[in-house]
Amino acid sequence: MPSPPPAVSVVIPTYNHAQFLGQALRSVLAQTCAGWEAIVVNNYSQDNTAEIVAAFDDPRIQLVNFRNHGIIAASRNHGVQLARAELVAFLDSDDVWYPRKLECCLARLEEGYDLVCHGEAWTTDGAPARNMFYGPEARAAYRSLLFNGNCISTSAVVVKKTVLRQAGGFNEDARFVTVEDYDLWLRLSRAGARIGFVREILGEYRIHGANASKALLRHLEAEIAVIESHFAALAALDWITRLRIRRRRALAYYGTARGFQTAGDYREAWRWFARAYRESPFILRMHAAVLLNLLAPLRRAFA
Repeated sequence: MPSPPPAVSVVIPTYNHAQFLGQALRSVLAQTCAGWEAIVVNNYSQDNTAEIVAAFDDPRIQLVNFRNHGIIAASRNHGVQLARAELVAFLDSDDVWYPRKLECCLARLEEGYDLVCHGEAWTTDGAPARNMFYGPEARAAYRSLLFNGNCISTSAVVVKKTVLRQAGGFNEDARFVTVEDYDLWLRLSRAGARIGFVREILGEYRIHGANASKALLRHLEAEIAVIESHFAALAALDWITRLRIRRRRALAYYGTARGFQTAGDYREAWRWFARAYRESPFILRMHAAVLLNLLAPLRRAFA
């Protein structure tokens, strides 16, 4: 007789992350909610990923080799196809959960939500950076999500498999790589999915070192591709909507400028601050960031 399906299927895409994967899996094993399965979708890693998974010797954890050709969305979609549970949780292989993550998210889903997202502790190279609380619900409404930016984190999400399938899963368009999750949340919200939030830190999002210029620019290109695809589907573009579109592009350029600023590349930050201002100068926090960029050479001179 086949075993009953688990309550949650945990989909973990991975590629050459053996040094982190063990911690991610241990955080799943530590969950207070025991009714789960973990599907590690391995993009034919060249490290000892397979040995790490085998060492757990737990029938709830399975390793599936799947070549995604650089499209992590394809790995996540493959994991969802294999999922036996009606609920799916995503966990990147370099992130970790706290023990009550699934328990709290399942309780929130029982209130009638289709997707829930909890808070995360962001760390940089193992050091605490900030606590991030996503949402609130009003921010997850389609137009707010589109015009104000993403407010949901993939490793913090538990979602009903039915709504994932109805939305067509993650978009595997190569132009969307790094923000394919944002596109999915937009499509789910547009389709009427009810999105809720747990205002509690239930996991860690790990940042490894400063972002390289190439990674920052690739992320920007992907973000612009996603928002432009949604702008093209909007019906009437009155003058207010056109202003909001320009402001949204400015937010994307501002985010890139802040990334270069954080990495210490103040010259490149100026380039993207300038592009943001040309699109829309009405972003209050940008003025403070520009002031920081002005003062940066002085701080270095007197350091």
